[in-house]
Amino acid sequence: MHPDWKMNRIRTWKRLGIFALLGLLLSWVISCRPSPTPSASPEIEFWTMQLQPQFNDYFNNLISTFESENPGVKVRWVDVPWSAMESKILTAVSAKTAPDVVNLNPNFASQLATRNAWMELDAKVSEPDRKQYLPKIWKASTLNEKSFGIPWYLTTRVTIYNQDLLKQAGVSKPPATYEELAQVAQQVKDKTGKYAFFVTFVPEDSGEVLESFVQMGVSLVDNQGNAAFNTPEGIAAFKYWVDLYKKGLLPREVLTQGHRNAIELYQAGETALLASGAEFLKTIETNAPAIAKVSAAAPQITGETGKKNVAVMNLVIPRDTPKPDEAFKFALFVTNTENQLAFAKAANVLPSTVEAVEAYKKELSSNTNASPVEQARNVSASQLQDAEVLVPAMKDLNKLQKAIYENLQAAMLEEKTVEQAVADAADEWNSSRS
Repeated sequence: MHPDWKMNRIRTWKRLGIFALLGLLLSWVISCRPSPTPSASPEIEFWTMQLQPQFNDYFNNLISTFESENPGVKVRWVDVPWSAMESKILTAVSAKTAPDVVNLNPNFASQLATRNAWMELDAKVSEPDRKQYLPKIWKASTLNEKSFGIPWYLTTRVTIYNQDLLKQAGVSKPPATYEELAQVAQQVKDKTGKYAFFVTFVPEDSGEVLESFVQMGVSLVDNQGNAAFNTPEGIAAFKYWVDLYKKGLLPREVLTQGHRNAIELYQAGETALLASGAEFLKTIETNAPAIAKVSAAAPQITGETGKKNVAVMNLVIPRDTPKPDEAFKFALFVTNTENQLAFAKAANVLPSTVEAVEAYKKELSSNTNASPVEQARNVSASQLQDAEVLVPAMKDLNKLQKAIYENLQAAMLEEKTVEQAVADAADEWNSSRS
């Protein structure tokens, strides 16, 4: 529209008459032309999260292979920074300009699944295709028993530990359970004056503490989505973390600093344990070579349930894509066994198909001269059988974490009793749902 529109109404009305005539003629021309076929030379737009430029060669080859096997179909790859993905995909979905295939994680994708943003996959995925994937991992991308995503790559936490610090504290092996962790925390503090570990209680940060509740046998919500943690098990889990804080076995900064602080403290030699992905050992080698030399990996710490955490990356297909068949075919191609195995090796992550996991574990275990990073990857892969997404996809998960973390903090600062903090957290969550 002309920029002088508001300044000259007379000219505008004249132009509107001309525009109306032009619009009529244009609509007649368009109506006389044959309608374009939606599937003719379709271009699939594929978004990933922060994988350029490190994996440019992998994805360029992957896309080239897919295009050669599917003549006439083109794929445009767009890589989005981690920090920008949520806002970009929310905007794109709202404006109906979303990509045809997008890389997210189940927890965030589930927030949009509650708005019917994604294609429901149960009718499209054949039983043989579904059985390719680890069952617990497939379940991570379901909401109300409906599948909205296809599993891609995985990471499971391992316990990276400083062998020297544990030795100084008289600890012969890293803790395997939360009960052992409390004992080790006391020994490390008594013998070295340092902390065994750092875990954040900042509501908007890591969900590690929330996951620990599940590992300790706590049900977070019931079948109706209401709070299910105001129980003896929930009170015991609250008390576990509150006691560690009150005994001075957690840094005061756990109330104000995020998981990034856990990394910084470990790399500085100020903590003995770090819960992270196996691939993070490479980062430690770069940032803190001296600490890397005395670091090793053990299975992640768990509770009496024996459950292990896994983080899942999946692929989702927007419901409004004009190319549903091509998008679905491409998503299955990216996540098939052959391509997952190749990406897992390139990125030091874990695959999510049954065959790829077995091949990956076999290759890692046969390496007799494995580096510390490869040993950590072996530990990580060995946990997959017991691994699951501990906090299932649900609407407003961030509000649940906020209610629990803020009330944990209140109990740690003696503003509430543990019992009152648990009851208040449950009430806040239930109120947020009404």
